[in-house]
Amino acid sequence: MSGVVTASPGATATGGVQAAYQATLDAGHFRLQHCARCSKHVFFPRELCPACSGALAWVAPSGLGRVHAVTTVRRKPAEGGDLGVCLVDLDEGVRLMSRVDNLAPEAVRIGQRVRARVAVKDGRGLLLFDAVDDSDAATGTPR
Repeated sequence: MSGVVTASPGATATGGVQAAYQATLDAGHFRLQHCARCSKHVFFPRELCPACSGALAWVAPSGLGRVHAVTTVRRKPAEGGDLGVCLVDLDEGVRLMSRVDNLAPEAVRIGQRVRARVAVKDGRGLLLFDAVDDSDAATGTPR
């Protein structure tokens, strides 16, 4: 993922910016919004920048971040087993909820470096994270 500004994915799509964000995930891409006026990145998708009301453009983020908080949702093995849920602070300055997919829920630690990826199943994109070693964070080599 690079920081190159891209056109708004489906900005006129029915359903607004959230539908446009999901359509981008469904196509296998992760994008954040960025405000040129105040230079802030924005997540959850919005129509205008919440800091300055400036126009937002979609950008490809680095995808790197750190786990801010983690919890385990206990589920029966027949229902897929335990599910780790975490808050991730992206290097771009936004926080979002997801899960670290390449580790068992109990192995995810606060402060751990992670890299975003999009998994598409049955045409539906989902943003997931993989743990990376600090030394591999620049290249994003999964742990």
